[in-house]
Amino acid sequence: MVALKDIAQRCGVSTATVSKALNGHHDVGEKTRKRIQKVADEMGYLPNSAARALKTDRTYNLGVLFVDEQQSGLTHEFFSAVLDSFKVEAEAHGYDITFISHNTGGRTRTYLQHCLYRGVDGVVVACVDFRTPQVQELVNSAIPVVTIDYMFNNRMAVLSDNAEGVDALVRYAYDQGHRKIAFIHGELTSVTEKRLSSFYRTCDALGLDVPEEYILESPYHDGLGCKRLTKQLLELPDRPTCILFPDDYSYIGGLSAIEEAGLKIPEDISTIGYDGIYLSHLLHPSLTTYRQNTKALGQVAAQKLIDLIEYPKRTLPEQVVVSGQLLIGGSVGVLSQQGG
Repeated sequence: MVALKDIAQRCGVSTATVSKALNGHHDVGEKTRKRIQKVADEMGYLPNSAARALKTDRTYNLGVLFVDEQQSGLTHEFFSAVLDSFKVEAEAHGYDITFISHNTGGRTRTYLQHCLYRGVDGVVVACVDFRTPQVQELVNSAIPVVTIDYMFNNRMAVLSDNAEGVDALVRYAYDQGHRKIAFIHGELTSVTEKRLSSFYRTCDALGLDVPEEYILESPYHDGLGCKRLTKQLLELPDRPTCILFPDDYSYIGGLSAIEEAGLKIPEDISTIGYDGIYLSHLLHPSLTTYRQNTKALGQVAAQKLIDLIEYPKRTLPEQVVVSGQLLIGGSVGVLSQQGG
């Protein structure tokens, strides 16, 4: 294993100078620092994580709290993309990640206890029930925390612009002539509340009447639930001409119900998704949807968490809103072409 003294001998400087250069101290000249770094890279030097933690009083380990009620885990394309971006950004800053859970080594612990057990420097929290006592305990602890798509008054939050997304989708359907737009929304979370509020606000601004039976609830990422509710909408005496689904994955269930009813998209009914996952492009017709910027969400969450850890005195909690992009597919037809 390459040691600091080996690099010092190669460069003809002291071990102290090598240490300062590799740790970014400003009292080492830029030319010398670059030369030492180049030699260290050539020799395959890797810093000792335990020694680095001792010097900085940090473990360079970030916790990830991700609890998916639908049991899809990291196959959940939206959150897996966000967490992958988070991981890439964290590693670029020299941090590792650890998933936080209830169970460690056969013992049941709270989320906070697991964080303390692993000695994480900070935690990103995504896709959980933020109202549970264990999450509240963690968020109100001394550990730096960044939440994704949820706001606590005293914590940093990175938010997808859910209001903008629903507004863009409803307005697009309206521009295509649709006046009967139904919304199957996800379970009631802060994200759903923003989307639902935006839906009603946009419909009101456009002068659209929204019958009570047009608003239905199904868990996110639940194709079977969406299939059942889509069938329910299609059986209405005055059925909608366009259905907005909670997410692109759940839409697959709705698509199945539409096909079983002998209807075609977009000739007989139009459909809209949410998230912009890769699968939405492979469907025929391709799905009109709203792509959330998963790369930016994960990247910003990592940057903000690291800022809280490394610069606690100058980093204040804030809410960072990340915009997405409307993706126009072939699933929304012009109403006059539908004869409705």
